[in-house]
Amino acid sequence: MAKAGTVTKAMILAAGEGTRLQPLTIDTPKPLLPVAGTPLICYSLTLLRQHGIREVAVNLHHHGQKITDYLGNGSRLGMSIHYSCEEDLLGTAGGVKKVAHLFDGTFVVLYGDVLTDCDLSALIRFHRKHGGVATLALSTAANPWEVGVVQLDGGSRVLDFVEKPPKGSPVGNLANGGVYVLERAILDYIAESGASDFGFDVFPRLLREGVPIYGYPLPAETYLIDIGTPEKYSRAGADVAMGRLRIGIPLLGRPGVT
Repeated sequence: MAKAGTVTKAMILAAGEGTRLQPLTIDTPKPLLPVAGTPLICYSLTLLRQHGIREVAVNLHHHGQKITDYLGNGSRLGMSIHYSCEEDLLGTAGGVKKVAHLFDGTFVVLYGDVLTDCDLSALIRFHRKHGGVATLALSTAANPWEVGVVQLDGGSRVLDFVEKPPKGSPVGNLANGGVYVLERAILDYIAESGASDFGFDVFPRLLREGVPIYGYPLPAETYLIDIGTPEKYSRAGADVAMGRLRIGIPLLGRPGVT
């Protein structure tokens, strides 16, 4: 497997409350929900590690202490984990802004409810080739009218974001996959304080100001699912059990098991 070169840092956005997954998430943070017996966040950490990323920031809010108690400093995974506790939720971009001091170059952002075997090294190579401030991994949506669709030009530059287009609309079916490669320069476009979202605030601002961002359509064989509903959570568990996720499983058991 190709390595990510000098990209060694990433952030996993894990502060959400997982309200759509209640009652499963009432006492358990969504990143610790077991998927085929392994906590969701461990798959993300394993993916990052396999692509040469060893230093990871994780933001926390809902039952955050349970995540720190389980993962510790990351040494069991051969990684270094930094935690950022949010008393009030800061959003996807606001959470990254809070730990801006950790990022001194290109870095990766993973949404904490995304389960994927995305080839991060290929994504990073694409990002460097195109030279934008951000590159978004794009998945193919079977139901584009229920998601936000990303429109690209012939050179893979993002032209627009269309939220829940009408059925039959010619805008395509490429959706934000929740996996980004970002340059430190993007931090200048995130509000200094308060909540801020990449999809609703930062990326639209970049487009308005003519700052280039790019989209990388994932190959058809890439597995990616956002575990935001009970149905998707069940599907993910079944898919992993059937071997459809092509990454190794970290040597960590269920929370509370040593």
